[in-house]
Amino acid sequence: MNVILIASDHGGFRLKERLKKYLKDIGFIPKDLGTNSLDSCDYPDLAAELAGYISAGKYKQGLLVCKSGIGNSIVANRFPGVRAALCYNIRAARLSREHNDSNVLVLGAIFVKENLAKRILRVWLNTKFKAGRHKRRLNKIRQIEKRLKR
Repeated sequence: MNVILIASDHGGFRLKERLKKYLKDIGFIPKDLGTNSLDSCDYPDLAAELAGYISAGKYKQGLLVCKSGIGNSIVANRFPGVRAALCYNIRAARLSREHNDSNVLVLGAIFVKENLAKRILRVWLNTKFKAGRHKRRLNKIRQIEKRLKR
């Protein structure tokens, strides 16, 4: 079975809990990094933990949920090798996988309701990277990351 990391702040907690159940229903093992309540918390801590695992190669995929998704995207994309895609629709989710080989899906709970979130997640999970010219572009991103590490 495929393990997928999942985390949210308080603004995405309810949607995260529903998506965690959905992931189990479709055969995934969600590894929940928190938060575990509606109590206020700071999204950078949760997004950094998840992105750190992806960046280190310990896990292949992650799902982040917060109120808008913007903050989680900013944090996660600071980690080398993380390609976090903030998706508000199915087409963006598909393209983020086909063209960008995204490895973290980010959802904003105020913009994506549960049914749409499930559809976006399913498409994201089932879409393969097309490689070809897109691989060349990903290699350029890796080169940029290497230059920035210096």
